[in-house]
Amino acid sequence: MICRVTGLRPGEFILAIGDTHVYANHVEGLREQLKRTPRMFPKLNIKRKIDSIDDFRYEDFELLNYEPYSNIYLPMAL
Repeated sequence: MICRVTGLRPGEFILAIGDTHVYANHVEGLREQLKRTPRMFPKLNIKRKIDSIDDFRYEDFELLNYEPYSNIYLPMAL
């Protein structure tokens, strides 16, 4: 969205996560997730020219080739 408004090209999104952990009651669900074959990322189409970041509306977006897997329930760890 920022690239569309500024006229720049998108680059990389780099994420660093700290204090990452797995709760015992999440192990089964995470094993199921690891069995899944990764799918191609969907494409986000922005349907119109936007001049201000504040001008975006829900109707401006179209998600193409989105093929999600079914959800995996991970219970709240208490």
